[in-house]
Amino acid sequence: MKKLVLFAFLTIFSSCIFAEERSDKLRDNLFHNPKYVTIVAHRGDWRNHPENSIPAFQSCIDKGIDMIEIDIQRTKDGQLILMHDRTVDRCTNGKGKVADLTYDEIQCLRLRPQHSASVTRNHIPTLEEVLLLCKGKILINIDKGYDYFQQVYELMEKTGTTNQVIIKSGNSLEKVKKENGAVLDKVIYMPIVNLNSEDAERSINEFIAIRPVAIECCIGKYNDEVERLLRKVRAAGIKVWINSIWSSLCDGHDDDRAVELGEPDESWGWILERGAAVIQTDRPFDLLQYLKKNKRHKLK
Repeated sequence: MKKLVLFAFLTIFSSCIFAEERSDKLRDNLFHNPKYVTIVAHRGDWRNHPENSIPAFQSCIDKGIDMIEIDIQRTKDGQLILMHDRTVDRCTNGKGKVADLTYDEIQCLRLRPQHSASVTRNHIPTLEEVLLLCKGKILINIDKGYDYFQQVYELMEKTGTTNQVIIKSGNSLEKVKKENGAVLDKVIYMPIVNLNSEDAERSINEFIAIRPVAIECCIGKYNDEVERLLRKVRAAGIKVWINSIWSSLCDGHDDDRAVELGEPDESWGWILERGAAVIQTDRPFDLLQYLKKNKRHKLK
């Protein structure tokens, strides 16, 4: 009996060590490996599971994806839960604004699959649940969550996940420092910049000063000026993050072009040629195979 208990303990302990090593490797490659392209699964594996759900994230962990993107809303009684929309109408069997519902009311709801009227058994997870699920296993990008920056930070500290979570926003550096300067150097913060906007270069110059690991670069229309700005970001030692989820974010070189039209080189290949080190996608497993084929997804 004692041998069985010891074996079980060693198995759990070794699996925990392995998991922690994986998240550390993912972080190290994101920060320091110039040949590695980090894959971000937009809302998890939402094609096979409800978006922003535990199964959608577990699928990404199991299949070797580097990072998941998540969205946060806050309930009436102050709990942070995962939901992209301000209402629960689209993604659950309920109705109403998240801000008008209590946590207990939220827990009575069940998630729907994408573009389906059916209902699953999956509940709406809390941010704390997701942080604990992902701890040591996969990186996390918080999209809709800046408004709850301080509360998010407290949960990251509580769960020991501060070193694997990226918080992002499109706010100016001045605004970010004013609102969250006390903890800004304790988190991984990433700015979002529309490279077609008139103040794109000013924003880039501001953020170069704090050397974020990456800048999320939105490209509605690619041109020489956009290329110059991309080179400026890379020259500063900052990674370029490009989204392939929608054509409006990558000048038409999106996931659908890669998969539906069968033109991955004109989609993900084009993005790689722009110097992207991070790609956010709705086709994480297809992109994974593409990057492996092109030797751009090997952990050091």
